[in-house]
Amino acid sequence: MIISIHQPNYIPWIGYFHKIAHSDRFVIFDDIQFPRGKDFIFRNKIKTENGSKWLSIPIKNKSKLVNINDVEINNDVEWSKKHINSIYSNYHKTEFFEDYFEKIECILNKKWKLLIDLNWEINTKILELLQINTKIVRSSNMNVKEIGTMKILKIIQKLEGDTYLTGWGPGSRRYIEGNEKNFSEAGINIKLQKITIPEYKQYFTGFIPNLSILDMLFNIELDEIRKIINT
Repeated sequence: MIISIHQPNYIPWIGYFHKIAHSDRFVIFDDIQFPRGKDFIFRNKIKTENGSKWLSIPIKNKSKLVNINDVEINNDVEWSKKHINSIYSNYHKTEFFEDYFEKIECILNKKWKLLIDLNWEINTKILELLQINTKIVRSSNMNVKEIGTMKILKIIQKLEGDTYLTGWGPGSRRYIEGNEKNFSEAGINIKLQKITIPEYKQYFTGFIPNLSILDMLFNIELDEIRKIINT
């Protein structure tokens, strides 16, 4: 059984959904400390006429040592309206904008207290659109007390997994590099995620890779996105 684990990112890029699609179980890694620097948990990029632009959610308790599932959104700042307006102004002329914008707008217009609830509401909607049916669990519901690599191993073992599907970014590598023996001794294979993302049609001049999945949804047919994810 293939297990993948990832933090609950904000309107992630296509690689996030590719990882989920190629897993038997996907674990939302939400009971670890919220990163104190810049992270995709509370921000992501869209394309504009002047290049890429960050959409960032203001965090109320960012400076405190809290777990991801306890992070609160600072709703004293009118962030959601700005995000909706930015998405609208930069994508309303795209071919498939009207198919998806209202779905995203409806979610963003709700008053969310916890960041994880907002993120997963959006991501669940996107998973439905992409027809990804992987079973998903939260690490906070698994009662795994270990930390670091041992936490990853324990989660995989509790789910009776034999393969860990992981990305190649620094956040993923830190759990693996130097710890390969621990996975081997636990009988768990490490499988690196492999995704090929072709250059696709975008609005505005020039191609920008690795944007939020919204860029693909608004610009190309849903079947084409599904093909990339399922390859």
